[in-house]
Amino acid sequence: MERTFETASGPIIGRVEDGVVRVLGVPYATANRFELPEPVPPFSEPFQAFDRAPAPPQHRSELLIRLIGDDDLGDGEDCQRLSITAPADLAEGERLPVLVWIHGGSYVTGAGDLTVYDPRSLVGEQRVVVVTVTYRLGVLGFFGDGERVPANLGLLDQLAALRWIRDNILAFGGDPESVTLFGQSAGGDAIAHLMISEGAEGLFRRAIIQSAPLGITSGRAAMTTAMLAAVGDLPPDAPVSDVLAAQRVAEKAAKRFGLPGGMPFGVQYGLPPVPAESTRDEAWRKAAPRIDVLIGCTAEEAALFAGAIPLVERLFRVPLLGAAARSLTTPLSRKIYDTPAAAFARRHRDAGGQAVRYRMTWRPSGSPFGAAHITDLPLILGTRQAWEGARLLGNASWSEVDRRGRAVRAVWAGFARTGQVSAAGAAAARDSLAFPRSESTIECDAGHANGDGPTAQLPS
Repeated sequence: MERTFETASGPIIGRVEDGVVRVLGVPYATANRFELPEPVPPFSEPFQAFDRAPAPPQHRSELLIRLIGDDDLGDGEDCQRLSITAPADLAEGERLPVLVWIHGGSYVTGAGDLTVYDPRSLVGEQRVVVVTVTYRLGVLGFFGDGERVPANLGLLDQLAALRWIRDNILAFGGDPESVTLFGQSAGGDAIAHLMISEGAEGLFRRAIIQSAPLGITSGRAAMTTAMLAAVGDLPPDAPVSDVLAAQRVAEKAAKRFGLPGGMPFGVQYGLPPVPAESTRDEAWRKAAPRIDVLIGCTAEEAALFAGAIPLVERLFRVPLLGAAARSLTTPLSRKIYDTPAAAFARRHRDAGGQAVRYRMTWRPSGSPFGAAHITDLPLILGTRQAWEGARLLGNASWSEVDRRGRAVRAVWAGFARTGQVSAAGAAAARDSLAFPRSESTIECDAGHANGDGPTAQLPS
């Protein structure tokens, strides 16, 4: 069944499916290559929002295809699009919390409408509105020198999407005054930087930052300079294949810079809309009182990347020895993800904001990767068809994943409503998971600036 929504951007037609409304692939901005995003003129005719947004041009991740599966959306540079999922039975005047998903992928892969990010369970169970955003990546989105080509175009795309949501989400039952950003990996990193981006104030109230690699975001200017020099001038009308080839050249130039070279593309400080690196901590302190934060990571983040090496993955699969081998990745996980998340939360509270920190340590049975990077995703987003049988999840059944996911989705939605993780919500999550606390918990330290806030233990 189709449903028409009258928005500030013109009429938009979506479809009702299984109790939710799906509005797919709506343009929130337009941009020529290497240029700033511009608002899309209002639709003069109803826009039929029936197809998922295309992915940005990219080299697809062979690792993720191997561990999760394939989902080819097709790609195109006209990728500044968003999709909305909302309950189909909204009451007159009902206004629901809005969660905006910023996908990860090291700023070079991914798309907002991949089936592993399908938000229907989150929307149906928790009665929220979810918006998934697709934005420019790699050389096309995060590589400008700030002179010939603007830097941070992908981040500017995200800001354009948030402005569109502010102006239009009311038509879909969403409350523009209750917007929470949530994102994983590079998506979480982007959210942290949206908190301090010029023009972002008032566009969102809360932030859920999952597995952001905050430990490798400092001191990247020399690496970026080397990447730009290696690529040289890239004609704006070059074929997309040439752009992607240039991206490989830039990635090769970044390798000598150590850990940051593992994610060579990203936010560039001191270029719009982001402040200079020397002033970013003060900017985060200034933002703290107006943005509630939930931040954390999985317990064995780096095991995913170590396990990308076939020999290491085989070692991970050996009983007992595999767990010991995974433990060798712990220092890297702490350096890149865990310790910086703790510092982020501490600074946020010290500056007068509210922050909750978590660690998700669920290890899917039979998975050699343990509580690795992205194992939190099937507990929050995606469908049985997207995740069941994924190598990342070992032999965990979908019923088990979904049961655990219901508890985590309730925590995420509860935070979007209140900015807190309540004791009751923590207890419900713990009861629904029933894993020993020492083996499978989200460890939360929630508090305010004075450090006397509540502490909760949340199983994953």
